[in-house]
Amino acid sequence: MRIPPAPIRDSDTSWRRFPRTQATTLLVCDFFHIDCAVTLKRVYVFFVLEVATRYVRILGTTTHPDGAWTTQQARNLLMDLGERAGGFRFLIRDRAGQFTASFDAVFACAGIKIVKIPPGCPRANCYAERFVGTVQREVTDRLLIIGELHLRTVLAGYVTRYNQRRPHRACNSCRHDRTGPFHTRASRRFAAGRSSAT
Repeated sequence: MRIPPAPIRDSDTSWRRFPRTQATTLLVCDFFHIDCAVTLKRVYVFFVLEVATRYVRILGTTTHPDGAWTTQQARNLLMDLGERAGGFRFLIRDRAGQFTASFDAVFACAGIKIVKIPPGCPRANCYAERFVGTVQREVTDRLLIIGELHLRTVLAGYVTRYNQRRPHRACNSCRHDRTGPFHTRASRRFAAGRSSAT
């Protein structure tokens, strides 16, 4: 007696479908930069976004984003997430030089798999790119940023509004009211400037 073949299954694992099916367990991260009007320095901002809730965490700002700094920000993120880190399975990132093997190892120890986007395809990290565009349209295109401290202050206020008051179309225009101890502690540390490199 022969066993019949397995039925044809829907095995569409395209990139377009991946973020949608894994949204509840997905983090994305990226950098964007702001040129300061007075100091004439370029300041890089490192952020992480939860795809399911569109909740953003600004991990830090620096003028020299290197591998060691980025790895330390990843450690800080996992400490702040605590037990919630176990709920995430994937982190989408680009292939920038700031993301070193030690950065990937920090997340691998927490059970989070790193997914690198294809080279030269920023749209593959569409959630991060959309947030960068939103920050540029709503904040940095309307203000002259004086320096790094001014940028941290402006972003801390904007991210609070973005996470708590701004409706998100992808989440059925829901507003997220997260005022627990983690969010208060993390936003205070960012606004105080303890997450920036010297």
